[in-house]
Parts: sequence; C-alpha cells; structure tokens
Amino acid sequence: MSFRWDIIFEYAPFLLKGTLLTIGLSVSSILIGTFLGLFIGLGKLMRNKVLAFPFYCYVTVFRGTPLLVQIFLIHFGIVPFFTGETNAVTAGVIALSLNAAAYIAEIFRAGIQSIDKGQMEGARSLGMTHIQTMMHVVLPQAFKRMIPPLGNEFIVLLKDSSLLCVIAAPELMYWGKAMGSQYFKVWEPYLACAFIYLFLTLILSFVLNRLERRLKTE
Repeated sequence: MSFRWDIIFEYAPFLLKGTLLTIGLSVSSILIGTFLGLFIGLGKLMRNKVLAFPFYCYVTVFRGTPLLVQIFLIHFGIVPFFTGETNAVTAGVIALSLNAAAYIAEIFRAGIQSIDKGQMEGARSLGMTHIQTMMHVVLPQAFKRMIPPLGNEFIVLLKDSSLLCVIAAPELMYWGKAMGSQYFKVWEPYLACAFIYLFLTLILSFVLNRLERRLKTE
C-alpha cells in the first residue's frame, strides 16, 4: 500500500476551508446551545410542575433521539417549512445547537442544585431577589463546577459536527469524503480528517484546562 501524500496536498485548501467552517459551526452551536441550555435548565428547576413540563419534554426528546435523525428532520423538514428551501449550514447550526442545549441544560441543572441551599436562603435574607441571588451568588459558584462537563460537551459537539457531511454541509468531513470518492482512497482522507479533529480537540482541551485552573486559583 502506497500512501498518497500528493492528494492530501491537493485537497489542503479544501480541508482548510472545511476546518474553518467546522470551527465556525461548532462555536456558533456552542454559544447558542449554552444560552438555550441555561434557559432550559432554569425552566426545569421551576417549582411549578406544569410550567416545568415542556422543558422536561424538550430534554427527553433531544437526548432520547439520535442526532443524525434530528439533523435530517431539521434539514429536510423544519427549515424548508419556514423558509421554503433548505440550507445545510443553517440546518446544521440549528440541529447542533438544539441537541447541545438539551445536554447543557442538564449540566446547568446539576451545577445549580450542587450549591448548598443555605446560600440561597442567606442571600434572600439579605434582601436580594431570586434573580439577583442566582446571578450573583449561585451561578458564579455553579459555573466553576460546570466547566469540566461543559468542556466534554463542547468537545463532543465539535466531533459531532462531522455528521453534517450527510446533508452536504461543506465542513471538514465533507471534503474528506470528497477526496476519498475522487481517488477511491480510505487512509489518506480519513487519517487527514482524524488528525485535524484531534488537533482541534487538543487545543480546546488545553484552553478549558487553563480556564479551570485559573478559576480554581482565584
């Protein structure tokens, strides 16, 4: 077996383009998913079970169904329903964000519940409102405990973005498949993609570890 370095160099511009889109998709989905996850996590903590029920349903549905199925439903069903035509990148961001939000909501819920209730009661006794107590007392402490699971979720989301190649979103894996299809090769395209994904996850892990250590020190 001869390893074809030349086809990797030939596809290097496309792999770079796909890598940039993968980063963009992942960052956008992480930001949107984190915002939605916080909202859904707080919704699940409401004492009124009727109001909290939709948030339970959301988490159950998105955690209980495959991401690939969600991508197909959003790409071929939901996006065309609202816009009249589909768009792979838009559908990809929506699918990844909604899926990540369900998992991040559980991380927020667990993080908030890990804070001793006495702190909530103490802050309320000082005259803080419930929102002020959450913003200034509970969430800052809970966030430090949430960094490791949030980091794992971000890394999973980065790797899951490779599933968007099935709807022809031109991210990294899409160009890897294109290289393999053109030259009928397996090792060159998929090893190149694996190396790039590994490089990206190592950088993300390094940044998250530094952030975790910095917050622990402070």
